[in-house]
Amino acid sequence: MYGKSIKIFLADNSASGLRHVEIVNWSGQAVACPRSKFSELKKWDESQRPGVYFLLEQHATDGKNTVYIGESENVYERLTSHLRNKDFWSEVIFFSSKDENLTKGHIKYLESRLTEITLDADRYALANANTPPQSALPRSEKAAMEEYLHNIKLVLGTLGHPLLEKLSQGTNCPILNNEEEASNGEQELSFTVKNATAMGKQVDEGFLLLKGSGALLQENKSFPPKIKTKRDQLIKEGIILKQNDLYILQKDVLMSSPSYAACLIAGTARNGQECWKNTDGKTLKQVEEDLIN
Repeated sequence: MYGKSIKIFLADNSASGLRHVEIVNWSGQAVACPRSKFSELKKWDESQRPGVYFLLEQHATDGKNTVYIGESENVYERLTSHLRNKDFWSEVIFFSSKDENLTKGHIKYLESRLTEITLDADRYALANANTPPQSALPRSEKAAMEEYLHNIKLVLGTLGHPLLEKLSQGTNCPILNNEEEASNGEQELSFTVKNATAMGKQVDEGFLLLKGSGALLQENKSFPPKIKTKRDQLIKEGIILKQNDLYILQKDVLMSSPSYAACLIAGTARNGQECWKNTDGKTLKQVEEDLIN
């Protein structure tokens, strides 16, 4: 596996302002722009080219962030209509080509695949009404666009929007055997409290609770309000369902820390470093200490 070099130009010397993003030795490019700076995009030649774009909601207050995915032979012209007609988004990120070799067929293919991947990843709520059909491309062109998709995924993640990455693939580690898992700190861990057993693992973005994990129904007074709100939301969305005398996770759930993950399972305050254990019975704290010794 080889690393990648990404260059980000801060046009107004602000990390949240207009940004131009390149991957070294890639003909593609990205521009990220907050809605408040939209008028400045007109000065950018990159926005007048064919490309695909993402209208992004930054901070949802009631569940998932929302994203709209589109394509246009002139990105700026299409975005001006969205500025008038769509009010949920606070940032746009679009991708075009430095060598102007992206055709209508290419961007239609990318739009279809990006919509498909976003639905499959299930990270963001997709505002598109349907998944557009893929354009017919020669085999070699499809391969080139699949590589383009990989770089889009990388850039979006770098800019804080991992919407194309499945939670279970939120780490860049390849499939590991037990010895390699131990050396990388990515072991599957378990936590049993009363009659509930949960499974999880640490990933790049936090701690991943795995589908099928059980959680207790009852909630203690020490249950952190932040995690209670999270649990209530997951129940409302059907991601946590009551089955007999337990809650069962219907899909993987990303938590910010192993302690918060343990709290959600136990319904009370817990120290995740002591709760989660690997198949050898070592606590997460012991596993992490082994990695640095």
